[in-house]
Amino acid sequence: MSSVPGVLPTYDRAPTGTLPAGARRAAVLGKPVAHSLSPVLHDAAYAALGIDWVYGVAEVDEAGLRGVVAALDGEWAGLSLTMPLKHVALEVADVVDPLAQVVGAVNTLIVQPGPGRGLLVGANTDVHGVVAALREAAGRADWRPHGAVVLGGGATAASTLAALAELGITSSLVLVRNPARAGALQRAAHRMGVDITLRRWTSAEQAADAVRAADVTVSTLPAHAGDELGDHLAATAQGQGAGRVLLDVAYDPWPSRLAAGFTADGGAVAPGWAMLLHQAAEQVRLMTGRPAPVEAMRTALTDALARRGG
Repeated sequence: MSSVPGVLPTYDRAPTGTLPAGARRAAVLGKPVAHSLSPVLHDAAYAALGIDWVYGVAEVDEAGLRGVVAALDGEWAGLSLTMPLKHVALEVADVVDPLAQVVGAVNTLIVQPGPGRGLLVGANTDVHGVVAALREAAGRADWRPHGAVVLGGGATAASTLAALAELGITSSLVLVRNPARAGALQRAAHRMGVDITLRRWTSAEQAADAVRAADVTVSTLPAHAGDELGDHLAATAQGQGAGRVLLDVAYDPWPSRLAAGFTADGGAVAPGWAMLLHQAAEQVRLMTGRPAPVEAMRTALTDALARRGG
């Protein structure tokens, strides 16, 4: 990790001009970012692909992103971005792909070869991550759910709406604590051409009724924010949740109480780390131009989570 905020990493491992032929640099940026599992995933992918790429970590805030991007050169393949950089990245990319544009968030910057640094393309792989994680939990590649509930209205919720649209759901119920703070999500839904019904989350009972009425639930809540709902689902479980799927994007600790309650009620659960896995796999594909070695990445990720106790 770069010890100087806003400074590109990897040069301590491979100084300028010392990369093997064909090797590239990549990194994850954000603040905070020390906890990121992206290096585990990307390093595993590079090893399985047999390429001598280097992947680093650097703490960068919104004010520092433009300067860091300006320092990129032709040795760089791309950057993974976490919060709080996903919105400001729209402004620093030379080109933003249509999906990232409508979602309103870029979590990947790809350096395409060209004069100087090359062309910087903004992309969003979170949508791919949500779709793949849900399909994996459902156990069917052709799975087509009909009703959805989204818990929370933050940045991940916008990617979730796009993912649900890809699965065929263009009208979703969104439960939020404060509807007045969901303006960005409503604007994103309008850009996507999907409908949302925004409701204030008033109780665990209300949320449980909504979850049980939907084929798919995606919780974009931070860790522990869904605990009360999970406890209620467990306490009132009737084991009639077959066919329903939950993706809980929080994965530390795991299983979450929400996931445990949903499982007790008979539903299938996609852990948040599965979304992390699949969005990283798509980043690897975009940066290397090769299919990602998903199973090697999965093994490295689950091993790392086990070491953390997650």
